[in-house]
Amino acid sequence: MKTTRLLAALLLAAGLVQVQVAHAVSAAVAKPLKEASDLVRGGKAKEALAKLNGVSGSGPEDTYMIARIRGAAYQSMGDNGQAAQQLETAFGTGHVPAGEAGRLATTLAGIYAQQHNNAKAMTWVEKAKAAGYNGSDLRQIQDYVQGNSGDYGQIARDNAAKVAAAENAGRRPEEDDLLRLADAYRHTNNKAGDLGVKEKLVLNYPSNKQYTSIYLADLPGKAGFQQRTYSLDLLRLRLSSGNLTSAADYMDLAQQLLQAQLPAEAKSVVDKAYSAGVFGTGAEAPRQQRMRDLITKTLADQTASLAKRTADAKTAKTGDDLVAIGAEYASMGKYDEGIALIQEGIAKDSLKHPEDAKLRLGIAQLQSGKGKAVAAKTLRTVQGTDGAPEIARLYVALGVAS
Repeated sequence: MKTTRLLAALLLAAGLVQVQVAHAVSAAVAKPLKEASDLVRGGKAKEALAKLNGVSGSGPEDTYMIARIRGAAYQSMGDNGQAAQQLETAFGTGHVPAGEAGRLATTLAGIYAQQHNNAKAMTWVEKAKAAGYNGSDLRQIQDYVQGNSGDYGQIARDNAAKVAAAENAGRRPEEDDLLRLADAYRHTNNKAGDLGVKEKLVLNYPSNKQYTSIYLADLPGKAGFQQRTYSLDLLRLRLSSGNLTSAADYMDLAQQLLQAQLPAEAKSVVDKAYSAGVFGTGAEAPRQQRMRDLITKTLADQTASLAKRTADAKTAKTGDDLVAIGAEYASMGKYDEGIALIQEGIAKDSLKHPEDAKLRLGIAQLQSGKGKAVAAKTLRTVQGTDGAPEIARLYVALGVAS
């Protein structure tokens, strides 16, 4: 939330600099108002108030300008109580120019926010909005007040509306709006909403490693998510986003890749671990070397049997084996063959997990590096309630596959 110092700066910008005599005031008050206005702008607030001492207006236009300049003078002196009283008098005349009403209401909202009078601050926030004003200073004051009030239900509603408006307009939601919304959801125990916002943070700000790390850690807790099915993808995404750092995690990923019949990708992961200095030192070094040797042997064996296994997959009744072996080809760098085999498997239309097959196709297309747009188009077709769509959206956002 914004500090009171920043809030004060916002008020100065909104309230003091703008004051000038530009209304049809009576001749009796025109001269002292002009002189007082000049004094306020010159930093001589006490002299300005003295200039207006005993000056009274003959109509609402006079009353408006006298109160407005007195309010600005008191505000400059730091007397927010008197400033608010004068500015409310000015607003109450009903003669605030349409173009100034929103800014004047914003100034009053800010004054009451500084005084920690949240109820009155929000009243003036709403009056500013009703006047058609929606400047960044008003939004900052509103966020400040709501944060201090602890009304997280209202904070959630307001920021959800901002995020939705941005998305409906085809714009990326503001990062601060998403963070405030996530915080409000946590305070109101809206776990589904909180997780949804965390996903939006990753999808809209994919370069932020922390957002990705938090979301990947929380995603398995989503209702219906099949962690056993997608644990490999979670580890891949952690690696590609820079969030896989420990030797244990690298070992887990390598083991899961071996179990998935993807020794070429497992070799790439282990090579990265050695290059990063994560493998090869300490008490676990012998075990890590054994894993490397096993991967090398498995890769040689599977490469030797690849042609026969491909032929067998083509004659199988279902397309599941073709999808699996196509993913294997892609992991070996044989992208065109792998993509073609996965597509052939999908075309058989007799898959146990058709959405997962589309996910594997999109990953292979990403791995090929030949067409991210094509891969994204494929991945956006992935549906289901087991976690496949969420994993697919992550691959699209991060744009990588290990």
